[in-house]
Amino acid sequence: MKNSLIVVLLAAGLPALAQNTAPLTARLDKVSLTFALSPDGRPTYAVQLGPKPVINTSRLGLELADGKGFDGPLEVTGSETKNVDESWNPVWGEVKTIRNHYQQLTVHLRQPQAPGRRLDVVFRVFADGVGFRYEFPQQPNLTYFVVQQEKTEFNLPANHKAFWIPGDYDSNEYTYSTTRLSEVNTTPIEPIQLKAAAQRIQTPLMLKSDDGLYVNIHEAALVNYPAMMLNVNTKSFSLSSQLVPSATGAAAYLQAPEHTPWRTIIVSDKAPEVLGSKLILNLNEPTKFPTTDWIKPQKFVGVWWEMHVNKASWNYADTSNIKLVGTDWSKLKANGHHGANTANVKRYIDFAAKHGLQSVLVEGWNVGWEDWANNWKEEVFDFVTPYPDFNVQELQTYAASKGVKLMMHHETSSSVTNYERRQDAAYRFMKQYGYDAVKTGYVGRIIPRGEHHDGQWMVNHYNRTAQKTGENQLMVDMHESVRPTGLHRTYPNWLASEAARGNEFNAWSTGNPPEHETILPFTRLMGGPMDYTPGIFQIKLEGWNPERNQGKQVHTTLAKQLALYVTMYSPVQMAADLPEAYEQHLDAFQFIKDVAVDWDDTRILLAEPGDYLTTARKAKGTEEWYVGSITDEKARTQTITLDFLTPGTTYEATIYADGKGASWDKNPQAYQIRRQKVSNKSTLKLQLAAGGGAAISLKPVNK
Repeated sequence: MKNSLIVVLLAAGLPALAQNTAPLTARLDKVSLTFALSPDGRPTYAVQLGPKPVINTSRLGLELADGKGFDGPLEVTGSETKNVDESWNPVWGEVKTIRNHYQQLTVHLRQPQAPGRRLDVVFRVFADGVGFRYEFPQQPNLTYFVVQQEKTEFNLPANHKAFWIPGDYDSNEYTYSTTRLSEVNTTPIEPIQLKAAAQRIQTPLMLKSDDGLYVNIHEAALVNYPAMMLNVNTKSFSLSSQLVPSATGAAAYLQAPEHTPWRTIIVSDKAPEVLGSKLILNLNEPTKFPTTDWIKPQKFVGVWWEMHVNKASWNYADTSNIKLVGTDWSKLKANGHHGANTANVKRYIDFAAKHGLQSVLVEGWNVGWEDWANNWKEEVFDFVTPYPDFNVQELQTYAASKGVKLMMHHETSSSVTNYERRQDAAYRFMKQYGYDAVKTGYVGRIIPRGEHHDGQWMVNHYNRTAQKTGENQLMVDMHESVRPTGLHRTYPNWLASEAARGNEFNAWSTGNPPEHETILPFTRLMGGPMDYTPGIFQIKLEGWNPERNQGKQVHTTLAKQLALYVTMYSPVQMAADLPEAYEQHLDAFQFIKDVAVDWDDTRILLAEPGDYLTTARKAKGTEEWYVGSITDEKARTQTITLDFLTPGTTYEATIYADGKGASWDKNPQAYQIRRQKVSNKSTLKLQLAAGGGAAISLKPVNK
């Protein structure tokens, strides 16, 4: 909802000056943007924060498949500048109200020679960065066209420290490397599709300069276009755009009028201000739905982690003696450890009802899991047929009697053509049986073959799915999808995505290093919430299956798992462990029960990418605050000031901290809980163990 709007036109209709055009500028506070044509007519831009260069003069442009692109020579035919200052209230989020304040510069360009096609470059300059995109006006010489590649560059002034993952077209699930730009080398990482680009990395990319600037490069409003990767020139420290190709090798098929996503540059000399930026959200369109009261942020448990720790299976039958092709599901023999059975799901429903959690996710409920991972069949799942031991009607009735909702799971095995054919029936099935949220999955190579998870075809699928679920008043949480770009403003039913290396990797790989969760907020979460699945209490996984989980563990302390509910923002948070793990630590589980998932205010108190993060959030519609503090592999002492609390009010602080001798590797389950009265004049000293953290609830004391 718009609360205020001020638009002032500053200039319009400037005459064309071709290559002799004087530089055009836009500025807000300390951030300034300069557009210019090079001597040979190529469009360029540069960005500064005060006197410090953020992006040196860098190339703009697009290469079209017909060889007549917009990479120069071009001429300027006019420009406009306007100021916008408005505010809006998100359906859910980290703050109650967001200010959208920017100065916009629109530059009109034209090819000086035939066919003389036109292109606009639109810049928006905010107090904390810049967004820009290419716009293609409707014109007779440009109707249907193919973008082969972008020429966008980000020329950095120095050899910054970078927090990066490889530019895999099909996966975001990597641990982060922290190196200088000159040291970026993604080979021989697999399954990355590197081809000739040995230094291709993903966005969001977090950078830190030696002179104290924090720079984040990403994109906003990714619609009808492939995701942007970045090629790194390790000698000049230049980054150049690399669009994910389609099956044909081209990047995007478009029809004018059209525009690209926004390229975003967030900059500050303070790390907390980067995390507080709303630039990416502000570059997205308002919601498309007439009503949103059906969208409910929530916490949930689920039949999920027990499969990851080898205590149960997704598949119903023993796969060793069945022929996978043409399976007759009615003749399958039960394997005896199928997790999604009626009795087990009721156990989770009972736990959710007892502890005030809203939903129960069930994975492995539908036929097809014996066959899914091969990813060579176009049709594996139909999304409406349950296994014999999963009684849909009985569970609907039972969950409703307990005041709990069931959350649907649709693993597509990346056979997206099959899923799209079946979505209408699948969503009707959900509505029939009382499901109002779905977790989708895209494991494997995409069908249609040759398309990539992050290409235009799949980007359009994710957006269509958000639209279609919204039209059915269903919420959606997408896994193995393209990384978010703020589209949860447009589709607020798109509660979260995975799109990164989540907590689950601790169960069946080398795991996530302790620094991982201190980097993700500066990278993956810049574009939107992540379903990270925190809350693991049984840190040493041998406790579930000693033979198959030998040596496996979560690389945090238990207290850090609690802190993640605050530092890893999401409106849909899973209490990811098994009920029996929580029953052993109900005093610590109290924080998961209490912590909110929707917020009126957020304060980033302390932050340094790769090292530590302390975040405070005020629960929606209350005076309660929650604090999460985490560290990397180093033990730290963090002192926080509680000046964000309401003056004159006394609060009870419940502090869930690492216990004596705690560490992520040797003693991860040691924790302590203490309580004290505090006010806005108080400070708290937190002792964080190696790989540890602290979680705090702050509740007003009734007078």
